[in-house]
Amino acid sequence: MDMKKWILSGAGIAALAMVAACSGDNPAESGEDQPTESSANQDPTLSSGGTVPGSSGGVTPQSSSSIPDNAEPQMACSEIMYNAPDGSALEWVEIYIAGGMDMDNMQNFNLHLSGAVDYIFPAEPLKKGEYVVVANDLAKFKETYPDFAGRLFGPWDNAATMKLVNEGDVVNVKVMGEGDVSCAFSNEPPWPSLADGKGRTLVYKGGNAAQPSSWAASKIDKGIPGVGNDEWITPASVRINEIMPNVSGSNAWIELYNSGSEAVDVAGWTLEIKRRKQTLTIKSGTVPTVIPAKGYVVLDAVDNFSEELVVSPDGGEFYLRGSLEGEESSIWVPANTGTSGVVDLSDGSTAQGPLATATPGEPNSALKKGSVYINEIHYHPDENSALPFEFMELVNDSDEDVLLYSGSVSKGWKVEGINLEFSNTTTLAAHALMLLIPAQLDPVVMANAGITNWGADLVRKAFSIPNDVMIVTYSGKLSNRSETIAVKEPYSKEGSSPNVNYFYIWHDATLYSDGWPGLGEADGFGYSLQRVTTTTMGYEASAWKAAAPTIGKK
Repeated sequence: MDMKKWILSGAGIAALAMVAACSGDNPAESGEDQPTESSANQDPTLSSGGTVPGSSGGVTPQSSSSIPDNAEPQMACSEIMYNAPDGSALEWVEIYIAGGMDMDNMQNFNLHLSGAVDYIFPAEPLKKGEYVVVANDLAKFKETYPDFAGRLFGPWDNAATMKLVNEGDVVNVKVMGEGDVSCAFSNEPPWPSLADGKGRTLVYKGGNAAQPSSWAASKIDKGIPGVGNDEWITPASVRINEIMPNVSGSNAWIELYNSGSEAVDVAGWTLEIKRRKQTLTIKSGTVPTVIPAKGYVVLDAVDNFSEELVVSPDGGEFYLRGSLEGEESSIWVPANTGTSGVVDLSDGSTAQGPLATATPGEPNSALKKGSVYINEIHYHPDENSALPFEFMELVNDSDEDVLLYSGSVSKGWKVEGINLEFSNTTTLAAHALMLLIPAQLDPVVMANAGITNWGADLVRKAFSIPNDVMIVTYSGKLSNRSETIAVKEPYSKEGSSPNVNYFYIWHDATLYSDGWPGLGEADGFGYSLQRVTTTTMGYEASAWKAAAPTIGKK
């Protein structure tokens, strides 16, 4: 019997729920060896390329040697113009086949863009290593790049009514099969500010395309679309590592860390506090400003800057800039009375957020988890299974009920990444679990699964979800590849309608990835990511396991 045809279709609901609950096919629990991810389920990796001496880097992101030529095409983004200079509305995305076979007909492979951009490619061939561009305005693109000789597609389907959100979004490059990729962009730290209306594009450096560390600003003004192999500006080796706000009448301070192999003197470098529209210069003299390789320096707010550094507990954006173009480090500080900073993750990337304890002049502590955390993520369902839709779960880890709404600023908590903001009546009981499901399913998923009706009541009945588990719907979609998901509580605001800026306390966050080692079964094989440790935020793969979904149950 094809169980997917039963889901939410009436009489089969109760039987489906019983089958799903009683399934015992869990290799992780039985001790059997779990399947590992093949190269076809991972983001394309780099097999060649190099760096250019000086302040820029270059890469030749050719197909990975680990992907055979007869494998399914593995897609990648190589360059994004999300906020063109001089007020231009031009936007474009450059993509290519990073590995696998050529496409004799892009429509036969169902090649399309989704997420921030909607576009279905025509019935034309695409060869591996060929860089093609999709733009929102073809006439403006040709005017901006008169020497462009590549293949140009567009306008994208929603170009007339939608502009890319500069604050950040994800472009999904999708094909039929498992060769799709999710490519993020944003104008918020730690993304490079030169790509935010200052003339540069975002260039893919390699790695997880949903992580800011995988992107850099182009060395060439406006980029070079349709060519690939673009040079990028190397970020500063000195980073903002930890910040203490002004609390209880004490001075703020900022800690810098030098990740490079040579000492760096930061005297004369500037620090921009974007919220205050203030730029300070680091003074030399009173405190050493030379940071040794792999070393730290802590700068006092009063003694080390041209003016006093004021760091509000509201948080905000901070940019450290050196003397070279693009020599920049930035951090988004959440609302917090303790310190916030950067932690290095085991996959070589970094994460930012509130820290458990202050550690001036030393390696940072772990990121501090708040009262509500992410418990389960079913980000890439097996559409041929009895549970063919995505979902998420949140848990209130405190002894008190939590109203997911801030009356002081008239704003609901939000879950970044799935476009969810809670209403003023949403309360999560102490130690309770909340189930989050899509407000609508993809029509193709619904048709393939035989789903004719959809809603919280039907899901509750189908999967025997207890009545004390609240079910809330969201309008976004989880990426099948990788995406940042964060639980944020409104803390304060500034400005007046319609230009209100809100500041948030971060409770939990993760940047899940289909490339996490040992967790490949959650990538389209019917398993979900489930939390195994909540001592810190859920950025590390070690905080999760892949297991059979436990939808609506702890």
